[in-house]
Amino acid sequence: MNKILLHLEGVAVLLLSLYFYSYNQFSWLLFFVLLLAPDISMIGYLFNNKVGAVLYNLFHTYSLPIGVVILGVLLSNEVVLEIGLIWSAHIGMDRMIGYGLKYPTHFKDTHLNRV
Repeated sequence: MNKILLHLEGVAVLLLSLYFYSYNQFSWLLFFVLLLAPDISMIGYLFNNKVGAVLYNLFHTYSLPIGVVILGVLLSNEVVLEIGLIWSAHIGMDRMIGYGLKYPTHFKDTHLNRV
């Protein structure tokens, strides 16, 4: 049941991100160009599993994109807001399809697989 709830949470974050992105009439070209950008963090796995997990988790936790969204709103900066919404949509999409935060043991060991 917990795993299903985490997947549904991902769907909710993805849909909310898409809604607010569309509501603000931001560029869909930029959205699709940057949607997979957080996955560049997987480059840490070239060093070892621990570095890979830390880097991946840093870019795949909701804390940073929420901070970027808040900063974009406070500064009335559309580009910052766009990046935050795209970033949160990416994480929501990952959670929806089952990719979770990584454990340092192996790339496939995630918080969604152990729930």
